[in-house]
Amino acid sequence: MNYELICNKVISIVRLTGNFIRKESLQFDASKIEYKGLNDMVSYVDQTAEKKLVQNLEKLIPDAGFITEEKTMTRVGKTYTWIIDPLDGTTNFIHGIPAYGISVALYEDGLPVIGVVYELNRSEMFYSYKGGEAFMNKKQIHVSNNPDLTSSLLATGFPYYQFDKQTQYLKLLEEMMQKCHGVRRIGAAAIDLVYTACGRFDAFFEYNLQQWDFAAGCFIVQQAGGQVFDFSGGDEYFTKREILATNGKLTAEMLEAIKRHFVL
Repeated sequence: MNYELICNKVISIVRLTGNFIRKESLQFDASKIEYKGLNDMVSYVDQTAEKKLVQNLEKLIPDAGFITEEKTMTRVGKTYTWIIDPLDGTTNFIHGIPAYGISVALYEDGLPVIGVVYELNRSEMFYSYKGGEAFMNKKQIHVSNNPDLTSSLLATGFPYYQFDKQTQYLKLLEEMMQKCHGVRRIGAAAIDLVYTACGRFDAFFEYNLQQWDFAAGCFIVQQAGGQVFDFSGGDEYFTKREILATNGKLTAEMLEAIKRHFVL
C-alpha cells in the first residue's frame, strides 16, 4: 500500500467533512442534542459527519473494518481497520467553545499506519503515515525539547463519568500543578495529542479514553519523535485506555508521579 497516497486522500475526505461541521456550527440548535449516557452527548452533526467519513473512506479500502464512535458503521476487517471520531470535543461544539475536530486512523494488522487529526477552528490539519514524518498543514512538526516538568506545559482531561478514581486523579493533578508551568484541559484528547506532537504541550495524560479518542493522535505523537505509554509505563494503552504521551524527556518524571498517586 502507498501510505502517503492514501493519507492524502484521507486528508481530502476529512477536510470535506470538516466543511460540513463548520457550516453547521453557525446554525446549531442545542435543543437537538441526545444523551448516550451521563454527560455523554451526541448530535445530528456527529452522526452525519461520521456517515460522510465512512462513505468516502470505504471507497479507499472496500474490505476495511470500522470502529466508529457513533456506530453508524461497525465492521471487522481482516487486515485494515479505520478508527473514527467524527467530532472529538462534542461538548465544546455544543456550547460554542472553539476546540474540536475530526480524528481518523488506519490500522494494518493491529498497528497504526495513518493518522489524521483536523482542528477545525484554526484549520490545522495534523497527519502522518508509515514511513513518513509528522506534519501540520504540510510543515513538519516535532515534539518539544523541554527537559523537565519545571519548564513544561501539560495537558489532561477530566472524567465526566465513572468518578471512582477521582480522588487519585486529583492528587496527581495537584502535584503536576505545583511542578510545571500549568495544566490545560481543552476537552478533546485528539487535539491534546497533536498539540503535544507539535510541541505546544510537553506531555498529555488521561485515563478512561476510547480508542477513537487517541488512535490517530498517539500515532502522530510517535511519528513526531514523542513517546506513548500506559500508566504503568507499558505499551498497552490501546487496551487499557489510559495515555501518557510525552516529548520523551519527561517520561520518567511523569511515570514516577503517576505511579505514586494513580495506580489502576
